[in-house]
Amino acid sequence: MSNTLLITGTDTGAGKTFVTTALAAYWQKYRPQSRLGIMKPIQSGEGDKELYQSLFTLRQTPEELTPLYFQAPLAPPIAAAKENRTIDLGLVWQTLLKLQQRSDFLLVESLGGLGSPVTDELTVADLAGEWRLPTVLVVPVRLGAIAQAVANVALARQAKINLRGIVLNCTQPRFDEEIADLTPPELIESFTHIPVLGCLPYLEAPTNLELLAEVGSNLDWERLL
Repeated sequence: MSNTLLITGTDTGAGKTFVTTALAAYWQKYRPQSRLGIMKPIQSGEGDKELYQSLFTLRQTPEELTPLYFQAPLAPPIAAAKENRTIDLGLVWQTLLKLQQRSDFLLVESLGGLGSPVTDELTVADLAGEWRLPTVLVVPVRLGAIAQAVANVALARQAKINLRGIVLNCTQPRFDEEIADLTPPELIESFTHIPVLGCLPYLEAPTNLELLAEVGSNLDWERLL
């Protein structure tokens, strides 16, 4: 659905949670009357769900925020096996549909990157394509980022994902010259034919909603939605 945006990354640690919180903070500040939903379909280990609950007042249950939770911070098929559980994608899908119907804008943060396994047979890219989720790819500003962006966009095209744009993210403090050298937007767009929506700066403590909303305003929302 057009009111849904999947936030995925090139890999673990790309900054998906930071981008999701910045988008959510921006949305709640500038569209306070609309209904925002956030979903982390599968979480392994603590972190993201707890952060979203502490930052935002959401009209949804904890189970709707994270339908599937595993204790070990590992890939879901491995974490599930350690608990002798199965990965119920039917539950995830039904929760997604409920939140889509009740939300004006739904942010879905994926686990890992596009190539991360969700089950023994399916990756994040497979689900994003099959479930027709408009997607944003988070690319961390570091050496090798251009190659990662090109490879992940190729995977997205193979899975027939509706990739709406790329968000560059500084996972550590960076000068403008470093950003231009490591992740030149024009070069990334030239290779991928996907628009770069902006670059988010490094925040040492990304829990200030006002600051997060300001950071979120750096993105090209007209292309994003």
